[in-house]
Amino acid sequence: MTETSDRTGTGLRLGILGALRIQRDGVEVKPGPPQHELLLGILLARVGRSVSVDELVGLLWDADPPPTAVNGIQQSVGALRRLLEPGRAAREPGSYLRHVDDGYQFDGGPDVLDLAAFRELVAEAGTALTEGRSDAALDRYLAALSYWRGPAGEGLDRSPAAKAEFASLDREFFEACVTAAELATPAGRSADVLAALTLATSMAPLHEPVQAALIVALARVGRRTEALAQFERARARLSDELGIAPGRALHAARRSALDQAPPTDMIGRAAELTTLRRSIGAAIEGQTGLVLVEGEPGAGKTCLLEQAGIETDRAGGLVVWGRCHEGSGTPSMWPWVEIVRALLADLPDRARHNWLAGEIGRLLEPRDAVAASLLLPDTGQFRLFETVVALVGESAATRPVLLIVDDLQWADADSLRLFGHLVSRLPAGAVVAGALRTHAPVPGSELTRMLAAASRVIGHRRIVLGPLDHDEVTELVRRGTGRLPASDAVRLLRARTAGNPFFVRELARLLSGDGGVITPDAVMRAGVPATVRDVVRDRLTGLPERSRDVIQLAALLGRTIDLLVLARAAGLEVRDCLHHLDPVQALGLVEPVPDDPYSYRFAHDLIRETISESTPPLRAHLLHLRIAEAIESSRPDQESVAEQLAHHRWAAGPLADPARTAGALMNTARNASAKSALDAAQEQLAAAAQVARAAGLDELELAALSQLIAVAGMKSMYGVTALDRLERAEQLARKLDRNSEAADFLFTRWVVHVQALDLDRGDVLARELRDQGEASDDPLIQAYGLLAWGDQQWQLGHVEDALPFLVAFDRRRANGAVRREDNPLRRDLLRLGLGKFAETAALHGDLDLARTLLDQLDPGPGGDRYRTTIWATHSARIAATAGDPGWALRAAERGMAVDPEFSFVFLGAYQRLAYHWARALTGQDPEGSAAEVRRLISDYLLDPPLSCVATWFGLLAEMRLAAGDPDDAADALDRADQFLEAYRQRYPEGLVLVQRARLLQARGEPVEVVRAAVERAREVTARRGTHVFARRAEGIALTGGS
Repeated sequence: MTETSDRTGTGLRLGILGALRIQRDGVEVKPGPPQHELLLGILLARVGRSVSVDELVGLLWDADPPPTAVNGIQQSVGALRRLLEPGRAAREPGSYLRHVDDGYQFDGGPDVLDLAAFRELVAEAGTALTEGRSDAALDRYLAALSYWRGPAGEGLDRSPAAKAEFASLDREFFEACVTAAELATPAGRSADVLAALTLATSMAPLHEPVQAALIVALARVGRRTEALAQFERARARLSDELGIAPGRALHAARRSALDQAPPTDMIGRAAELTTLRRSIGAAIEGQTGLVLVEGEPGAGKTCLLEQAGIETDRAGGLVVWGRCHEGSGTPSMWPWVEIVRALLADLPDRARHNWLAGEIGRLLEPRDAVAASLLLPDTGQFRLFETVVALVGESAATRPVLLIVDDLQWADADSLRLFGHLVSRLPAGAVVAGALRTHAPVPGSELTRMLAAASRVIGHRRIVLGPLDHDEVTELVRRGTGRLPASDAVRLLRARTAGNPFFVRELARLLSGDGGVITPDAVMRAGVPATVRDVVRDRLTGLPERSRDVIQLAALLGRTIDLLVLARAAGLEVRDCLHHLDPVQALGLVEPVPDDPYSYRFAHDLIRETISESTPPLRAHLLHLRIAEAIESSRPDQESVAEQLAHHRWAAGPLADPARTAGALMNTARNASAKSALDAAQEQLAAAAQVARAAGLDELELAALSQLIAVAGMKSMYGVTALDRLERAEQLARKLDRNSEAADFLFTRWVVHVQALDLDRGDVLARELRDQGEASDDPLIQAYGLLAWGDQQWQLGHVEDALPFLVAFDRRRANGAVRREDNPLRRDLLRLGLGKFAETAALHGDLDLARTLLDQLDPGPGGDRYRTTIWATHSARIAATAGDPGWALRAAERGMAVDPEFSFVFLGAYQRLAYHWARALTGQDPEGSAAEVRRLISDYLLDPPLSCVATWFGLLAEMRLAAGDPDDAADALDRADQFLEAYRQRYPEGLVLVQRARLLQARGEPVEVVRAAVERAREVTARRGTHVFARRAEGIALTGGS
């Protein structure tokens, strides 16, 4: 039922085709006591007809009415009138419940009552059938059947007489079901009537025509086993309850099911289908599977997966599809939105609600979550990915699950990462199948990385679809044209199409033959085009001009065509839009979307691509603008179209209002980042900043840049690629007199330079921050200056000079320089500053103060994973530099336990370095630990060189000395010296000198030489204030000779 406004201005909808339902403005309304319910139900069942009071008494109480029956009916009618029309004045006659002669009558049209809507549609179907329009008739029947939710008046406390009243309505439903099924069979649309037939058979298990219709429909959609089981259930029930055998209709349905071959449109591909069946069989047996299907466009990848889905469904498994679409108008993470929705729909209500309340809710209903941190990467993506794995596991625990992700070549980067994450830890009972093109487009870097990771999954299978052979082309043409092609004609066709199934099928439409045979002459007369794009262009040439305009618009909308948006963009009524699509559909270019009367879709992506590519650029700008305006006017409140709106405004170029374009891009970026689709969010925010800058919209550009920098920080800890944007954002903030924000960006620029070991530039920026802090009354700007200058001194090895600034910073922090409501960068300032202060205090030799500061960072057992990661990283680094392997091992193990998948790469690398250092120093696999430290340094600290690299070469040397390999230790120390000299990060110089002294001792150098090296280390550590290394030097024994 479609909602409308009743005659008192309130949206009223009533339902009797199932349990009695009353809704006003979409809210359920209780009808009152059982007598009120039954009275209203009877009047609704007799809509448009008067029911006398005497008849009502009989229907309500049968043969035993109370003395007050008539008065009770009058009171119930009054109460119902007030319920249905709360705004009606007292004693004013009702608009719906009217007193007629000696009884009452309900008047309500199809916009109010589901029964009226059902009957209207059935009447329209009958008219269409009489006129010979069977497809239209079937559409009307299907629309009518969709109103039924269960037996009419279900749940009402009915007398025997009232039961008969509602049973007559059920019979109308059964008749409509049977007629619809008869129309659906020859049209190949049996799947469309299955839901209604299943409901009808549950309502009437002894109704043979309905049972027969369901058996035929099940067989037609390939569920022959279920069809035969349905016959056996019906036969047993007839025998047990009525003592009769099945009638002619049921026996005919059974014969039809037995004669029905398993449906498959597959030609060839037998070996490929067998491979898929093996993986599906593994899932049925509680194992896992991964299959990747590759091939050129049109090779039949989707068709193969559809067949696998049919067979999995037939075996009792759950089949879930996620489809990737070309173009930035597709919502980020879209295939996983589809998959998760389908998985949740298969769960009980309580379980579904629990899942939606957690991380999964971020994916389906994005929350306002951009601007996490400029410094600290996002933890949400890993949590979200793990939650999806858990959801798949819960579904697969009850029955096998086949997840199909189609067109992976169009997937956004974050969708590909989730695909790789899932297949690497696939739960038992689940199979993932993905399809991708081998070219057009060439696989991108993210897809290539995902495929490489997938190839390492145990038991994965890769299917490459090649061309059809001669016999397969012959059969495909015969099916498509009804004519048998001559062998020479097939050879010519195969040569021109390279055996591509889609190309063969499309080109076969052009062929004509004589005497039932397609000859080479017929092929040549048809002028077989070289590519399918030529086929599409040839068909477009014959279209009416208005139809060509409409299909050009549709091609820019995407693979699926929203009819409401298309009609508005074309300036047409929906009816006229469909009229112009009719000749396009007749050519096989578009088709209706099953189960969605508001959408059409292109028969293949290549068709849409061909049409969109043929649209001149200037015209495309205009069409994109019209589409954007149509989306805004027809879908104003739907977040699901945010990406589409942004894409079309962006594609409209200079024709679109730049402020609205930038705003749309920022809105869709917020959605993307809330789903942890960080790559998509970056692209959209970069585009928003570009649009705003070109238009001179400073406020908007600054907002876009702020979000862009935040997302970049969520994605990876630090990166020099952000420097230009940071500098531009700082300029804008100062231009707009936003000094605190300008300080945010300046401080972040300093962090980027320091972490990249560009200490010369870092020194300039730290000095600028210090000077600004000294000149400012803003405690936040003061805190930035103190922290940056103190940390810069630490980097350069001036620990004595660093401490006073870090102590002053900590006082500002404790006094509330940074408030909880401040932005994420400023909150992260607390964590960054505490960690740096702790490391500096430890270097200065005050390990007790360092532990106290670390305690403030520690969220405690079960606390936030990321805060634990920060605490563990600083703790492990401090323990390693202090030479305490036990402390380092405990801290690193705790950090690694909350991040076993190494998702926090920057911080996690330091934990793992400390972990292996501690293992080596305690005699646990020193060779393996050294090899792992070399790999971690190479993978995470060298390209580009990052902070602390010299420290870890020094600690690697200590590991090799402990293992008795001085030559290896010497190599590590040489590398440490190279980085000390090249990048000026001098704080670990004392550590390197201590290890040099130990190396001399290990090589048997004279005591005097070793003592001089130790004294050199002490002198440097004293000068730099790195007393923790001086203590290490004191541990070198200088007695007993060399």
